[in-house]
Amino acid sequence: MERFDYVIVGAGSSGCVLANRLSKDSAKSVLLIEAGPADNTFLISMPRGIGKLHNPKYPHVKFYQASRGGNRANEVWYKGSTIGGSSSINGMVYVRGAPLDYDSWKAAGCTEWGWDNIGRCYTELEDHELGADEVAVRGAGGPLKVSVHAVKSPLTEALMEAGVQFGIQRTDDVNSVNVVRDGGIGYNCQTTHKGQRFSAARAFLDPVKNRANLKIVTGTAVRRIVFDGNRAVGLEVRDASGDRTINVDGEIILSAGAIESPKLLQLSGIGPKGLLEGFGIPVLVDSPDVGRNLREHRVFAMRYRLRGRGSNNRDLRGGGLIRSVLNYFVFRKGALTHTAHEAVAFLKSRRDLDHADVQVGFGLFTMSMGKAGYEIEREPGLTVFAYFTRPESQGTIRLASADPAEAPMIDANYFDAAIDRERGIDMVRRVRELMNQPALKPYVVGEVTPGAAVQTDEEILDALIERGGTAYHVAGTCRMGADEGSVVDGELRVRGVLGLRVCDTSIFPTLVSGNTNGPAMVVAQRLSELMA
Repeated sequence: MERFDYVIVGAGSSGCVLANRLSKDSAKSVLLIEAGPADNTFLISMPRGIGKLHNPKYPHVKFYQASRGGNRANEVWYKGSTIGGSSSINGMVYVRGAPLDYDSWKAAGCTEWGWDNIGRCYTELEDHELGADEVAVRGAGGPLKVSVHAVKSPLTEALMEAGVQFGIQRTDDVNSVNVVRDGGIGYNCQTTHKGQRFSAARAFLDPVKNRANLKIVTGTAVRRIVFDGNRAVGLEVRDASGDRTINVDGEIILSAGAIESPKLLQLSGIGPKGLLEGFGIPVLVDSPDVGRNLREHRVFAMRYRLRGRGSNNRDLRGGGLIRSVLNYFVFRKGALTHTAHEAVAFLKSRRDLDHADVQVGFGLFTMSMGKAGYEIEREPGLTVFAYFTRPESQGTIRLASADPAEAPMIDANYFDAAIDRERGIDMVRRVRELMNQPALKPYVVGEVTPGAAVQTDEEILDALIERGGTAYHVAGTCRMGADEGSVVDGELRVRGVLGLRVCDTSIFPTLVSGNTNGPAMVVAQRLSELMA
């Protein structure tokens, strides 16, 4: 039987980095296991292909039902289930988070995870088209291509001017440390290269996938971790040939994501004792925080009707879409090379704050519900995606049964914390202030969603709850900490057992101030250093 020194569960953003870094030692054998298929569809490489991929008929995405809290209807969450994980199906927005985020981890006892280390790791990962910069903390020459949205238009330039009129600086790099602290607006930093997606798989796996000591398998679902006493020694898996056990001589690293990693721990006897006993699962470690501390950004999409040109709506429907497809395949240009949004701003929900706490994305399109689901609108429009970046509400992920094939129960518990409600209301008012600047008067007809009739705190909060949605930034469910109650320690080792670590967004003690794809990669970069 095959045996491995390292087995990584999940070929997503974290798993791809780990496979690259750990297999550099030719004396160590590495197995990377992915439940989904290969990433060889053109819909992954085409940035706006996500509009098709986010459909149950494609096997590259895994769907979940999540409770929003209270008696409200469930919402759909999805994560990438393919080589590259969510970096292969996401909006390609590259945001690192603020130094404040990581320094708070360090202050809480995770001493190796402050910005002094994380900022350096980012520069080592990046090959940024703007070049290296010590002040902005930006890297060049690394494996991950980072570009800046290149297509400027009168509308996007008006957005930049509106940001300046609003009181924030225009910037070339929205990830600069002073911008994420003080606020700023600029064109989107994105994981694309020459008009195509540049996923974690392209950056970290493709250059090394032929290493003799690295094996990559797809279509293989991990069902449970096998223990000998309290040491992890193998994995029960299921693939097209049936069930089998993979033996591990060294360590297992769970990089299955903030939904699947806690689920796998619970299935394997590590989790809240009462929950496990209720499903007849032998308790190996009573670890109540496995599946707790779920953090998620609640994104709010505000639609604006535009006059004249500037929107991409006509390029994404009907004959315009056909022209865009041809433009993409012939020239790698046009609307289908755009990411989730074209411009980004960081701002303060209240002017007296000492740190920006709202992220805003400006997408040059609008969608509404049609006969076949959400459709691009005929009339020109702009969507402003906004969220409070440091939510304190905490949800849970818990087993629904002892069957590994069954999805877990997810409770997002949005807006449970008062600060989330307060800052969310302030956020909407601030976005409206930004969109009402003189520079946008020639372009904006008016606000469609939530609409001018929504004005009071109660009306705004109700709109946030009913019309907001997941940002797909779920984190925190295998919390790292210095305390004995944390799921993993400062080297991401699972407490109470040997030979088992977790490395993905589930280990975040708190949610970072922005998109989580970059942070998922950087935690793997940092762990590989700690394991060296």
